[in-house]
Amino acid sequence: MKPVKFTEIFEEKNFLYLWVGQIISQFGDRLNQMALLALVYERAPGSSLKLAQLIFFIIIPVFFIGPIAGAYTDRWNRRQTMIVSDISRGLIVLLIPLFLLRSRSLLPVFPVVFLMFSITRFFLSSKLGIIPDLVSQNKLLLANSLSSTTMTTASILSLPLAGFLVVWLGVRGSFYIDSLTFFLSAGLLFMIRPFLLKEYEGLSFRIRFKHKQRRRYKESLILVGRTIEKSIKFSLWGQIKEGLTHLVRQKEIHSVFKMFFLLMAGLGAVSTVIIVFIQKSFHSVTGTKEVGLLGMFLGVGLLLGALIYGRFGQRMNKNKAISLSLFFSGILLCVSVILTERAASFPLTAISAFALGIFASPLAISLYTLLHETLPEKMRGRIFSSLEVVIHFSFLVFMFLAAILAERFHVPEVWILLCAGFLFAVCGLSQWTRPRVDRRQKLW
Repeated sequence: MKPVKFTEIFEEKNFLYLWVGQIISQFGDRLNQMALLALVYERAPGSSLKLAQLIFFIIIPVFFIGPIAGAYTDRWNRRQTMIVSDISRGLIVLLIPLFLLRSRSLLPVFPVVFLMFSITRFFLSSKLGIIPDLVSQNKLLLANSLSSTTMTTASILSLPLAGFLVVWLGVRGSFYIDSLTFFLSAGLLFMIRPFLLKEYEGLSFRIRFKHKQRRRYKESLILVGRTIEKSIKFSLWGQIKEGLTHLVRQKEIHSVFKMFFLLMAGLGAVSTVIIVFIQKSFHSVTGTKEVGLLGMFLGVGLLLGALIYGRFGQRMNKNKAISLSLFFSGILLCVSVILTERAASFPLTAISAFALGIFASPLAISLYTLLHETLPEKMRGRIFSSLEVVIHFSFLVFMFLAAILAERFHVPEVWILLCAGFLFAVCGLSQWTRPRVDRRQKLW
């Protein structure tokens, strides 16, 4: 079979519309994040706790809405679901500048953020499943590769642009532009014609197809209450219970779960505190320009680190890769914080963020690879589902702990960040020097 070229992918009009729409959508997502950060900075400057509350309402739909979204997007028309999701999010974003900015309180914003990111779960579930409907089978691998790489790159490069736009347009203007990106994305999705209908031009087939769709929708509506009830019941506590059960039975994955818990706990503790630290260190007007640029440098470092590790790290022991990555990530975090605190030099901070991304990249890659190598195929779905709950729970708990320490107990942000970096480095060093009890195991 003749290999497919990248240029041939763009001959598929449906995929081209989706691809361009998702580039616009990625920019809108980053602009939304920067505008929300600027809004918190404007209403509660230097408040780690308010940032933690904002991130809480962004993440919590993963627990409760994610399972529901997954169940229903398998039944619904994915293209229509994505269009409705984009239009709904565009209208919801408009609520913030039109009505909610009149109040000085952030409390009305949090339910809107929760609603918007709940709808996002339906959009993402549909997007992950629609590509096979848009391209032929021989182009599927290339389409997935291009989609993943482009979205990652667009996400990274959109951060500084979004940060500058917030500075230039202000919070209100940024939300208007953000709303427009959702409507543009919906317009491009509307131009997509279902792949299945493209192969059948007969009117009778179209009528039968639409009749089957209406019947499926009716059956879905009848079962909606029952499915929502079961999803809510088992989405969080059911997955936690399932994860704990497998953790007890599968002792060989205990260390991987512990490492994931440690990683997400550290990221949670750093997430809000480091934003406030950057805002204070560089005396940012809106708190977004420097955050966006540093996020770009970190993202480019993560991408480059993944490429380097994928190319040259295949023969390296994964346990050693995790240990070294954790150790150097901790050291570089401490160095970056000290440079920013002492010199307040943006170029030095940007270089250290880039280096941090390179050395941190192998950590998650190696951990997921160890799980893939260890878990039986029939258990992967349940384990990864439980893993999502564990890591998000860990992130949220330590995010709030760090924010409370900074705001209520007046612990300087620099000390919290240095402690996080120090603990990363110590854990990496201890795992490197820890003797292997059973050399037949690939895990710790």
